[in-house]
Amino acid sequence: MSKNMKRKRNRRRKKYPILEIGIFLVLVLLIVILFLTQQINKEKEADLAASETQTEENTEEEKEPEKVDLSGLYSTSAILIDLDTGEVLTQRNPGQIIYPASLTKMMTVMVALENIPDTSASATLSEDIFPPLYEEGASMAGFEPGETATYQDLLYGAILPSGGECCVALAQNIAGSEAAFVEKMNEKAAALGLKHTHFTNTTGLQDINHYSSVEDMALILQEALKNHTFREIFTTKTYSVAPTNLHTQGFTFHNSMFETMEKAGIQDSYIQGGKTGFTSDAGLCLASLGEVNGKSYVLVTAHADGSHDTDPYHIMDAVSVYGQLAELTQPDTITSEDETESEE
Repeated sequence: MSKNMKRKRNRRRKKYPILEIGIFLVLVLLIVILFLTQQINKEKEADLAASETQTEENTEEEKEPEKVDLSGLYSTSAILIDLDTGEVLTQRNPGQIIYPASLTKMMTVMVALENIPDTSASATLSEDIFPPLYEEGASMAGFEPGETATYQDLLYGAILPSGGECCVALAQNIAGSEAAFVEKMNEKAAALGLKHTHFTNTTGLQDINHYSSVEDMALILQEALKNHTFREIFTTKTYSVAPTNLHTQGFTFHNSMFETMEKAGIQDSYIQGGKTGFTSDAGLCLASLGEVNGKSYVLVTAHADGSHDTDPYHIMDAVSVYGQLAELTQPDTITSEDETESEE
């Protein structure tokens, strides 16, 4: 081999290592650039995810305002509903089966109102109404066997003093018997879609097959309050019965809830009306209508410990709930008039 050919071959050998090193460095640079690009993209994705999470948390906070706390209630079941929208604001064991006691009379009066053409018409309280009620120790309004009164008197007597004789008299005069009237009550319960309710009587006297839930009782009260006459009865404190054949001077009913509040020294401007209930099995129950900061609410509580001889724990629960609601819904701003008074 000539010297010239050897020189050319040596030159090629010297060039190739330099080219290979260059290619290797370019590949390394590309790998580094790719790695850095991936890291930057991951950081961007992490920042975006964190931002979305924060947005979701903020949105969740906006959607879930602070609620009324029911954990401290004496009642084992409770439900609070915005009467204007029907929204359930807070609840505690809403579907728990309860004995509704005299809360039953809300359904009795609602069904009666749907079947009475003229509330000023007269009805007679038959003598057979009274012995079973006396035997059970039922609440009575004060009518006597054979007395004739108006349907309106009986309606007020069923709600205000929780008169059992008024409920049975309404049933007998409207449907012919209490059993036939109870069928109408259960038909109404089915029409309202009540899931946990069955009635066996018009008064709420204890019966294992006579049951409901605070959720269902609240739906009954919501529906009943659509009737102007029911709302008027439900929010009345006292009502005077005109002279009858057996009460020549007439007599006066007192709403048992407001009467209990007065005796216990409880004052509450939010409670507009209510129906109490009690048996030893049902505990203390209350269905009430409240008005807080210009809005109306329905609150039903059930199965609070106590009796007619203890503190009215069911009413104390209502005072607590409406009080909390007032704090949560109070206006954030004050009027210019208030500002002027503050400045003075």
